[in-house]
Amino acid sequence: MSRENKGVGAQGGSTAVKASTHTKDSGKSDPELGDTQYLEDNDVDADDEQKDPLGFLPFEGTAKQVANWIAVFLGIWILLNGVGMIGDGFKMIAGDQAEELFSFAENPFVGLAIGIVTTAIIQSSSTTTSIVVGMIAGGLPLNIAIPMLFGANMGTSVTSTLVALGLAGNKKQFKRGFSMATVHDFFNLIAICIFFPLEILTGFLGKTATAIAPALAGGGDSVFSKGFEAFGDFIDTITEPLVELVSGLVEPLGDMWGGIILAVIGVALILVSISFIGKVLNALLVGKAQDILYAALGKNAFIGALSGALITALVQSSSTTTALTVPLAASGKFEVRTLFPFVVGANIGTTVTGLIAAFSASGAEAQAAMAGALVHTLFNLFSAILILGLPFLRGLPPRCSDWLATLAEKNKMYVFIYIGGVFFAIPLLAVFISNSLM
Repeated sequence: MSRENKGVGAQGGSTAVKASTHTKDSGKSDPELGDTQYLEDNDVDADDEQKDPLGFLPFEGTAKQVANWIAVFLGIWILLNGVGMIGDGFKMIAGDQAEELFSFAENPFVGLAIGIVTTAIIQSSSTTTSIVVGMIAGGLPLNIAIPMLFGANMGTSVTSTLVALGLAGNKKQFKRGFSMATVHDFFNLIAICIFFPLEILTGFLGKTATAIAPALAGGGDSVFSKGFEAFGDFIDTITEPLVELVSGLVEPLGDMWGGIILAVIGVALILVSISFIGKVLNALLVGKAQDILYAALGKNAFIGALSGALITALVQSSSTTTALTVPLAASGKFEVRTLFPFVVGANIGTTVTGLIAAFSASGAEAQAAMAGALVHTLFNLFSAILILGLPFLRGLPPRCSDWLATLAEKNKMYVFIYIGGVFFAIPLLAVFISNSLM
C-alpha cells in the first residue's frame, strides 16, 4: 500500500526524521559537516504534529488514537472503492477487447517504460500498483501488466534521489546522503536486469503468481482458501454500494466516456487515500518505526531487510523508510552498506498495498487481480533474496551509488542527467529501439 508521494511523502506522507542543524542535547558536532550536528536517536521533525491530518480534532490520548485508527480503516475503504471503480471503468471502456486496447503495450519494454515514467511522475509505486491491479480486474492481461509492475518498482526510487537534493548545501553530507538515496535505484536496476529478461523468456513470476493466487483469492477447497474467500466477499459487500452508485451516475454518458470518468474517479480516490493513510500512520507509528530501525542497525542483512519490510508495511510508505535512512547516512553515523538491507526490505513492505487492493475484486477477476499483486511481491522478495544472498551482488549497489555520489559531489549537473536519463530518457529510448526491431 507501494506507499508511492510528492517529494518525500506522496506515497504516504513525509517522515519525521531528518538531519538537523542541532541535536537534542548532545552539543557534539562533526567537523566534516561544519555546522551540521550528528543526528541523535530521538531527533524528530518539529513539524510532525502539523502534518497529522487529524490534528484539528479536539481529542487527546486514547480517544485520538482510536480516531486515527478509524481514519486508517476509512482510508483503506476508499482505496478499495477506487480500485473497484478502475476495474469497472476499464471493463466499460474495453469490454472484451482489453488486450486489443492495450496492444501497444504488448512490447514488454513499452510496459516497463509506462511503469517507470508514471511512477516517477506520481512518486508512488503503491498508487501505480493499485491502478494496475484494478485494470487487471477489469480485463487487462497479466502478461501486459507485469512489465508495468516492474517499472513501478524502478520509478518509485526517484523519491529518495529527490530527498537527497535537500542536502546539497554541504558537499560531504550531500555525497553520503546521495549515495544512500541512489543505492535503492541501483538495487532496482540490477533486479530488473536479472528478472525482466527471465520473465520475458520463461514467465516464471507470472506462472508462480497464477498458481498461488487461487489460494489467496478464495479459489481453492482448503480452509485457508475459504477464509480468504470469505474476506474477499466481505470486501465486496462493503465496497459494492459506492462503486455501483458512482457507476450508475456515469452510465448515461455511455460506455466510453462513462468508463473513462469512472476510472479517473477511481485513480483520484487511490491517490487521495494512499496519501491520507500514510500521513495518519506516520502520526501513529513514526516513533515505533524509528525504534525498529535503530534496533536493526548493526545487525545482519536479514534483520535489516525484515525491519525495512515491517516499517514500510506499517506506515504504507517506502518514502518514510528512505527519509529515515538518507539523513542517517548523511550524518556520517552509519555507512550506506549498513543501511542498504533496510531499504531493500522496504521494497517488500510496499507490496502490501497491492495485495490489499486485490481483495476489491471478486470471482475469476479476484484471482487475476491477486496474481498481479503477487507478481509485484514475488519480484521484490526474490530480488532481495538473490542480491542480498550473493556477496558479489550485495556489494554492487553500494559501489555504484558511491561512484555516482562522487561525480555528483563534483558537479550537481550529474544529478539531473541521472534522473532524466534513468527515469525518462532511457525507458523511452528502449521503447523506440525495441519497436524498431519488431
